[in-house]
Amino acid sequence: MVAVGTTGCRWVCRLVLVGCFLWDGWSSPTAAYAQTKPKPKGDADSSTKSGAKAVDRKPRARAGKSDGRGGVRAGGQDANGMGLFTSNHFELHTDMTREEAVDLLERLEKMLGLISKYWGKPAVGVIDMYVVKDLSKWPAGSLNPEGLAHIEAGAGVTLGKTMTRGDEFISKATVYAVADRGTPQHEAVHAYCVHAFGRVGPVWYAEGMAEMGQYWRGDDRAVHAHRGVCEYLRRATPMSLNEIVNGTQKTGDSWQNYAWRWALCHLLANNPNYSPRFRPLGGSILSGQKTSFESVYGAMSEEIIFEYLLFLSHLEEGFRVDLCAWDWKSKFKALSDSATVKVRVDAGRGWQASKVIVSEGKSYDYETEGEWTLEKDGEAVSAKGGVGGRGRLEGVLLFQEDKGYRLGKPFPLGDTGTYVAAESGRLFLRCRDDWAKIDDNKGSVTVRLKLAEGKKGLPTESKTDSVVEADRSPPKPALER
Repeated sequence: MVAVGTTGCRWVCRLVLVGCFLWDGWSSPTAAYAQTKPKPKGDADSSTKSGAKAVDRKPRARAGKSDGRGGVRAGGQDANGMGLFTSNHFELHTDMTREEAVDLLERLEKMLGLISKYWGKPAVGVIDMYVVKDLSKWPAGSLNPEGLAHIEAGAGVTLGKTMTRGDEFISKATVYAVADRGTPQHEAVHAYCVHAFGRVGPVWYAEGMAEMGQYWRGDDRAVHAHRGVCEYLRRATPMSLNEIVNGTQKTGDSWQNYAWRWALCHLLANNPNYSPRFRPLGGSILSGQKTSFESVYGAMSEEIIFEYLLFLSHLEEGFRVDLCAWDWKSKFKALSDSATVKVRVDAGRGWQASKVIVSEGKSYDYETEGEWTLEKDGEAVSAKGGVGGRGRLEGVLLFQEDKGYRLGKPFPLGDTGTYVAAESGRLFLRCRDDWAKIDDNKGSVTVRLKLAEGKKGLPTESKTDSVVEADRSPPKPALER
């Protein structure tokens, strides 16, 4: 800690490593690791009081001609291709081409606008970025040694300096990154948080949200994680929520740990069951208020665990968490002898509540009305489905047991028929399609269900092969700042 005197006040200055990005190109099992230095007591992540204000530092004057897109100005380049490009909130030092640099700045400005709106804090000051495409073009000594080490490892890092005075602070972040699409975006999220809040939060939140920035594609909510990340998360033994939120963590530990953090943040930020609480939780974390994951989500832990495991089981590029959010609000009941239940099933959503509790061994007649399409300008099909069973109405049973929620094995239905329940449970329905391709589905069918009169038959679905089984173990308390 270094004390720096100013006119009539005392500022405290700290330099900290606030975050890094890992990427090994999936060509090698060896991941790059950040050598994070221990933070001094009273570091920038814990010193700023709740309600602290960032001192507004106006962007520096820019040279060059603006193209009007986020204030992007294309600067000149020397004989080696080194250039300086600027925008409203970034100063980019890079050896990328002019077109690549302008494209990067435009994406960064758009992303900055979205995240500043999300967190409710305007972007403050100018973020310096050193983005390297060909390290051999950079003169010796032109890069910070810490930043150089991460670039040589094919990664990125954000270095932040914060000065505080009472409830005010001034922060300065500098980004060092390789010139791929995602790394500069990941680091820019860290840099924004340093400037706007003077902190980035605990590792699970800081790196999870920065990974979301890496995969950002405008207003598109679909999964855009690297294929290797999706395959790993789908096949690996799931990391528990408690391990993600409360486990031993440090920035730059491994790309696998980053993947779990991203998965949790992506789920909570995009699933309408949990997103209304996730944004305030993040705001409290970044504002330095004492809070915990358990205090916000403790009462919903079983539901989150279930949807988290379901998300991992279907994870691939294009999957939409928002469209596949589980319906926990609908009321279910068993059918009486004379009752008929009518529900609408949309083609563009995941499992939807039938509102019927089926009983083991009982038979249920069902019939449908309507059509749906499975792709843009595609041919409409009924609930009977088309080639390969796509578009067919299918069902699944949800069970709530002592150890948590369990989802049975899906079973085919169709446009009309009789269903015999192998177990008692809550019946959910959907239009069968690849989970990553339901966002362009259109249309719906109306399903009518009633008890079959005097019919018996073999169970429609097997009692075995649970798709998702959720552990009741909730996250432990203590997620402070």
